[in-house]
Amino acid sequence: MYKIMIIEDDITIAESLSAYIEKYNYEVFIVRQLEKIMDEFNEYKPDLILLDVNLPIYDGFFWCREIRNISSLPIIFISARTGDLEQIYAMDNGADDYIVKPFVLDVVIAKINANIRRAYGDYSNLTKERILNLKDLSLYCEAFILKNRDREVRLTKKEVELLSLFIENHPKVISREELLRALWDDEMFVEENTLNVNITRIRKRLTEVDARFLIESVRGVGYRLVEVE
Repeated sequence: MYKIMIIEDDITIAESLSAYIEKYNYEVFIVRQLEKIMDEFNEYKPDLILLDVNLPIYDGFFWCREIRNISSLPIIFISARTGDLEQIYAMDNGADDYIVKPFVLDVVIAKINANIRRAYGDYSNLTKERILNLKDLSLYCEAFILKNRDREVRLTKKEVELLSLFIENHPKVISREELLRALWDDEMFVEENTLNVNITRIRKRLTEVDARFLIESVRGVGYRLVEVE
């Protein structure tokens, strides 16, 4: 059964959506602690999110970006904001669809079904999970997950892009220039320390899953992924 997470500060709307969606054989979870959305997301692990724009503390655009750092699941905005700019901004921040309030419940169900089919069902072959394996290490490029045997950790989009380069090119050395070009559109506007910070994060992720690999610095050239003897 697919799991739908509703992030909506109007509890009447949230419960109305939940009751209707459950009739279509979906499991539904309403986020009650809107200041802890990422904690709720990581614990519940939904397959699709219905996300309001007007939320306390941070708006839905902020939370959409936060979720996109660790997941590619479908996100549908439901909002009273009817302007074209809001809808464009939602898509630019990672949304898959946008529904304007007041909405027709059957339209909501139709869009949920369509996005679930596209992500996990009949149409999902085009976005089939890309998995990179290196001995016991597995990188799930669409799920943003790094696994090593029974241990796993979530990654950000940049961490996935960076680590996939190292796994695909193992054990070759990758120059700093190559890494910058691959990860950022124009390396001229990337600060030197930005790559260092991302390399540090990758090293930490490898340690967290107890991997037998580490990122080694090659002085004056770049980095490479090496196996620990």
